[in-house]
Amino acid sequence: MVKVGGINRLIIKRKREYGAHLDGGEPGDILLPKKYVPEKCKPGDDIEVFVYVDREGRLRATTQKPYVTVGHFARLRVASNTSWGAYLDWGLQKDLFVPVREQQAKMEQGKSYVVFVFLDKKTNRITASSKLDKFLDLQPPDYIEGEEVNLLIYDKTDLGYKTIVNNSNQGLIYKNEVFQKLHIGQQLKGYIKTIREDLKIDIGLQRPGYKKIDNISKGILEKIKDLGGSIAVTDKSPPEDIYSMFGMSKKTYKKAIGALYKKRLITINTNGIKLAKKID
Repeated sequence: MVKVGGINRLIIKRKREYGAHLDGGEPGDILLPKKYVPEKCKPGDDIEVFVYVDREGRLRATTQKPYVTVGHFARLRVASNTSWGAYLDWGLQKDLFVPVREQQAKMEQGKSYVVFVFLDKKTNRITASSKLDKFLDLQPPDYIEGEEVNLLIYDKTDLGYKTIVNNSNQGLIYKNEVFQKLHIGQQLKGYIKTIREDLKIDIGLQRPGYKKIDNISKGILEKIKDLGGSIAVTDKSPPEDIYSMFGMSKKTYKKAIGALYKKRLITINTNGIKLAKKID
């Protein structure tokens, strides 16, 4: 079954001067224009292509790869704007259309927006929308606390950063728990903290609980060793100093050095932290 708006592997049925006919199954042959046909390919070979619908409603293929496929979210730049909609650069020769009715706010040329890409049921055309909420899953999310997930940052509010979790659900990273630079459109890993009654998810950027302390502690020990066996940064130091040196929150740092202290691997005093014994 051919996925319109997705990457497909299709068999070349025959080659012509104007391109190659690919076996599209039930929808029929799909034309791959000559400029995209690999020089040494022949009938019977399979080829990886992106399938789309042209202005005449016909299925077409290209070996170009878009930045995003149907059913996914991505941050894209507005290449041009018209009274009926905006056109986004998504890595293909033909830009991706966002109708005015699908714009959360009027899009401006040159600016980038997080959008969802879908197949319009009325026109069968690949279309984008910045009205993200209607494409997020409203079913109870099936996650467990501490589970690692993929995140896409799509908005910043007074509370923190709104994220799309695993290309499906809405999550929130509270700003007082952010100790690194984040930007709209950024993709990164995160961890499930809690699932609220409104089905939205609280997200952390560091693995919760003491399960993470082992690897973090090892990193802290290596850092202290590299700096000659002692550092001036303690659990009383400003959060900015801790993040500058170790790239972690003060809360995480305190847990880690607490675990190290209990194992008698470090000593702590008002002047800083020292290795309690030689670390190989």
